[in-house]
This record gives sequence, structure tokens and C-alpha cells, in this order.
Amino acid sequence: MDGSTIELSAHRSLSAIDPADWDACACPEAATGRPVDPFTTYRFLKALEDSGSVGAGTGWEPHYLCARQDGEVIAVAPLYGKMHSQGEYMFDHNFAHAYERSGGQYYPKLQIAVPFTPATGRRFLTRPGFEVAGMAALVQGAVQIAADNELSSLHATFCTEAEALAGAEMGLLHRTAQQYHWANDGYADWDGFLAALSSRKRKTLRRERRTAQTFGGQIVQVTGDAIEPHHWDALWTFYQDTGARKWGQPYLTRAFFDIAAETLKDDILLVFAEIDGVPVAGAMNMIGHDTLYGRYWGCTEHHPCLHFEICYYQAIDYAIAHGMKRVEAGAQGEHKLARGYLPVTTHSLHWFGDAGFRQAVADYLEAERRAVDEEIEVLTSYGPFRKAQVEEQE
Repeated sequence: MDGSTIELSAHRSLSAIDPADWDACACPEAATGRPVDPFTTYRFLKALEDSGSVGAGTGWEPHYLCARQDGEVIAVAPLYGKMHSQGEYMFDHNFAHAYERSGGQYYPKLQIAVPFTPATGRRFLTRPGFEVAGMAALVQGAVQIAADNELSSLHATFCTEAEALAGAEMGLLHRTAQQYHWANDGYADWDGFLAALSSRKRKTLRRERRTAQTFGGQIVQVTGDAIEPHHWDALWTFYQDTGARKWGQPYLTRAFFDIAAETLKDDILLVFAEIDGVPVAGAMNMIGHDTLYGRYWGCTEHHPCLHFEICYYQAIDYAIAHGMKRVEAGAQGEHKLARGYLPVTTHSLHWFGDAGFRQAVADYLEAERRAVDEEIEVLTSYGPFRKAQVEEQE
């Protein structure tokens, strides 16, 4: 690289950036296989935009960043103007309340993130060979945009640990949290996974799977062309029900699922419990290169243990069968721990324009990181694995 000037631009629509240029930064590995992170692909982010899931009236206003050097796109980032903190899962409500109590206006703010998606992945998307210069340009540009517009803050959520460490070196504040992931320790099958658990937990999981099978139907996994229109209809019904109960209203529009049927079907695994061919419960997963990402669950009938089977055990089955390294089951949920999903650290980066507030948050985050580390250590000790197994995974 010869040190040529890097030009940064922000765009209200992803259409302003060539899909090949975006994916050359977001998922260059997809040229020969699946993308590591399906959520930062052009097709996924474009589906959010085209479906109206982000944009005017949603509180997620796109300002996609694009860095060019000598006319070549070397880095991009999914940047959004936020009018609230909904759909982020790396909660900053305490920051907002403190900022506004001190007389400031916290919203709007800037967010580098995949909307509604608590899944770890690169947020500063760089073309191979431009990792350092590309991330620096994106960070500096996003901070400059926030400062020029007198915005309270900039946040990059669910970034990788490497990005978090690099961002901290650039002066951003590093925050940690935790969620639950299942790790494939080379298991040959479900029984191989069970063998790694303590006797009591092994019996519990077997009992739950037996109980789940008594719902009176069959469980099916579908992906790609096997996903039929009635599957999308059922998924939308389940998603609406869960969204209404958890968030007040669903984040995704119905149009998102229609677009997904055309452009994302090969990235999606649906798991349904069906009675006489009619889905009564189901879950949506996104398929990465070596990770299965659990996303949405819902049902129209309640049956004992069916949630555990559809969301967690079926995901483990799929991951083992396809040689995947991990299952990420989304945000929160200590009930996942007993089912083999251990706590792991998640990362985010933050910038605040007010120097005094920035220092106060820095002090808070230092204490919070220690607390998160301690919580993960304690929770891991309560996991279902035999002690020797836990020590090996650590």
C-alpha cells in the first residue's frame, strides 16, 4: 500500500455501493464458500433496507460508510443514525439516562451494527490487505461525522475481540458483556455430546428430548429450495407473536421474509414442529461458514420442552452433522447454560463527544469488565459438563 489518500463517503442507501465491492470487504471468503458472517453480506443488509425494516420511521436511519483509495473500495461499515436504543441488545439505557440527567441530548446517536442482531462479527469490514488502514479510516470518519453533527455518541456493537482491542488503541472505549454459545468439541453425534455432560445433566437432556417428541407430530428442518411459501407464512406468524410479547412490536416487516425467500433462503435453516403438516412451532437460524446463529422462535401451541428442542437441541444436531464449530443462540437466557451453551464474552466500542462524560463511562466500563469476567467464571462452573471437560474448553 503506497499511502494514497483515503476518501470516505456516507450513503443513505446501500444501492450507492456496488454489491461486489461491499462483499469483497464483508465476506471475501464467500467466493469459495459460505460467508463467515451472513449478517453483514450485501444481500442481508439490503433485505433490511428494501423491506422497510430499517429507514424512515424505524429509528434506524442508514448512513453506510464506504472508504476508497485510488478509486477502489477498501472498507465499508453498516452505520445507522439511531433515535432510540431498541434492537441493539448491547444495552446503553443507563448511558442515555445519565447523559440526559446531566442536561445533554443522547439521541440521535450513531451505531455501527447489524440491526436487531446480537451476533458477534466484524463491524469494520475491510478488503484483505487493508485491515489496519481500512478500520482506521472507518473509525476516524464515523467519529468525525458524530462530532461535526454534535451527536452525543458513536457505538459499534457485537464487534470482534480483535476489533475491540484495535479500537481501544484508537481511543474508543471497550465494553464487554456475555451471552451463551455452544461449542462443538469434535462430537461425532448427539450421544457424543451427551457423553461430555455430567450424569445428572445427561439424564435431564434425554428426558427433555423425549418429552418434546410427545407433542403429536414431527420435527422437520428445511433450508434453501425446500422452504415453501407456507413455511414463510408460519414463520411470520410465530415472529409476530414473539415480537409482540417481548418488544411490543416486531422489528422486521413481512416484506423482509418475502425478500428472504428470494435472496436469503440458502443462508437460512428453519426448524418446525408440525402436526398433520401444519407448523405449530418453529425457529429461524442463519447459517454461517462454521457457526449456526439462532434467531427467531415462536409457536401457536404450547407443548412441554418443545422450545428447548426446536431452538437448542435441533441446532446442536445440525451443527454436529455439518461439522460446524459453534451455535450462537442469541441474547440472554441463563436457561441455555443447563443445555450445553456456555457463557462467552461479547464486545462493543464506544465514543462520547463530551470529555467529562467519556471519562465517567470509561471508569464504569473498567469495573463492568471485571464484573463480567467474574460472572462468566461463576456461570461456567455451573455448566452441565463434567469438570475435566470444562477445564479443556477454558
